[in-house]
Amino acid sequence: MKSSLNDNSLHIAINKGPKRTRRIKPPLLLLQSFLILILIGTCTLMMPFSTVTPISWMEAAFTATSAVTVTGLVVVDTGSQFTIFGQMIILCLIQLGGLGLMTFAVLTALALGFKFRLKQQLVAQEAFNEVSLQTAGRAGGSIALFALTSEAIGLIVLGYFFIPELGWTEGLYNALFYTISAFNNAGFALSADSLSSYVSHPGITLSVTFLFITGGLGYIVVMELLQKRSWARLSVYVKIILITTLALNIISTSAFLALEFNNPDTLGMLEGGWNKLLAAWFQGVTPRTAGFNTLDISSITAASSVLMLLLMFIGGAPNSTASGIKISTFFILITATKSFLQGNLNVNFFGRSLSRETLLKALATATIGMATIFIAIFILTTLVKDDFLGITFEVVSAFGTVGLSRGATADLGTAGQLIIMAVMLIGRLGPLTLGYTLTLRHKSHVRFVKTEFPVG
Repeated sequence: MKSSLNDNSLHIAINKGPKRTRRIKPPLLLLQSFLILILIGTCTLMMPFSTVTPISWMEAAFTATSAVTVTGLVVVDTGSQFTIFGQMIILCLIQLGGLGLMTFAVLTALALGFKFRLKQQLVAQEAFNEVSLQTAGRAGGSIALFALTSEAIGLIVLGYFFIPELGWTEGLYNALFYTISAFNNAGFALSADSLSSYVSHPGITLSVTFLFITGGLGYIVVMELLQKRSWARLSVYVKIILITTLALNIISTSAFLALEFNNPDTLGMLEGGWNKLLAAWFQGVTPRTAGFNTLDISSITAASSVLMLLLMFIGGAPNSTASGIKISTFFILITATKSFLQGNLNVNFFGRSLSRETLLKALATATIGMATIFIAIFILTTLVKDDFLGITFEVVSAFGTVGLSRGATADLGTAGQLIIMAVMLIGRLGPLTLGYTLTLRHKSHVRFVKTEFPVG
C-alpha cells in the first residue's frame, strides 16, 4: 500500500500491478466501510434464522441501514419480526455504527502493534474529528473505554429494574438491548410502542435518558468532566456543550409540558403532575437523536411536532453517538447572529474569539443539512401521497438519525424508503465528509478586491 499527498489532497493508493493504482479519498473510504457493513447486515438479516417470518430484501436493507446509522426508523417490528439472533445482529450493527468503524479499525491496528503512517492517521483524524494527528490513535482506546464503561453501568441499572419484572434471562436481555440502543442513540426497541409501557416508570425512563444523553455528549466532554472536575478548568468547547445541552433540555421539557399538558392522547391521559413531568422530560430530550418514545408521536400537537423538528435538526455533540448539525454548530450560529445584531465584527464568548474558519464550517454544516432536508422533502412529496408534516418529520428524523416517526415510514414505498435510507447515511457521514473537505482543501493564494451587496 502506498500513499501520495498532492496539492493538499490525500489519497490512498493500492498497488494493482505495474503503473496501476486506485486512489481512494478518506471520505469515500469511510462511506465504503459503512456500505459494506450495511450489505453484510442486510444479507445476515435475510437468513432464515434471523426472522420469525420471511422479510423482503428492501426491509432487510432498510433495517440494516437504520441500525448502522443508529437511526431507529423501522419498517418491520424489531421485537416480533426478528429472532434473538436477528436482534443480536441489529445490536452489533448499532454498536459498530455508533462508535464508528474507524474506532474498531484503530483498536485492531493498535492491538496488532501497527504503527500509524500519515495516511492512516489522517483517516483516523477525520473519523474522530480530532485537531491533532497525535491524538487520533489514543482516541480509539478512549472511545472504547468510555462506551464499554457507560454500557456496563447501564446494563447493571436497567437489569435491576427489568429482572424483577421479566425474570433473569428476559430481563437481562432487555437490559442489554436497551443499554446498547440507548447509549448509541439508536432508538431501536423490542416493543412496537417503544417504551410507552414504562411512561410512568422513573427508574427505566431516567436510566435510558441518562444513557442517550451521555452518548450524545461524547467521550471528550465526559472524560474532561471526570478529569478536571472544576468549571474553571474546563475547556471552552466543553462549557459550550454543557450549557447548550442544559438549556435545550430545560426549554424543550418546559415547552413540551405546556403544549401537551391538556392533550388527552398524550400528557392529558396521565394522572399526577410527577408523571406528566416525567413524560415531558423524556419526550423533550429524546428528539436530539435518541429516538425512543413513551408517548404516541402521531398524537402530539402540530406545535410539538415543529419543536421536535428543531431539536432533531440540532442533534447532539461532536465526537458522540448523536448526529444532526451538532450542538456546537447551533451555538456558533446563534452567537454569531447575536454579535452581528450588536454591531460586533468578532464572535466572542468565554473570553475567546471564534476563528473565521470555524464560523464558515458551522455555516457550511447548517447549509448542507438544510439542503439535504429540503431536497429529500421535495422528492418525497412527488412520490408519496402523505401529509406534508408526516413527510417532513420523517426526513428530519432520518437526517438527525433520530428514529422518531409519525407512522409514515412503512407507507413510503420502495422509492420513498430508498430516499430515507440515503438521508440517514448522509446524516451519519455528512459531518465526517465535511470535516475532511474543510481540513484538506486546496487553498487559493489569490486575493481579490472586496465587494459588498445587500443581503437579508
